Amino acid sequence: MVDSSVAGLGGCPYAPGAAGNVASEDVLYMLEGLGIETGVDLDALIVAGQFISDHLGRPPISKVSRARQAASARATEHK
Repeated sequence: MVDSSVAGLGGCPYAPGAAGNVASEDVLYMLEGLGIETGVDLDALIVAGQFISDHLGRPPISKVSRARQAASARATEHK
């Protein structure tokens, strides 16, 4: 069992200064890399995480989301 949250949102109110939760996007990417089927659409999860992060005015914590954003920005620059 793994506990995570979209875009790493949340945290523990009992642990001051806690960085937040593990991003579900990163966990899903790892599981897919290990060949474990989850039935979850990683691209849709990244979009959902970006949507809520934008709404909250903060960048997503997910390393996978940030890497995909950077790759997308580079691809746009080269057009």
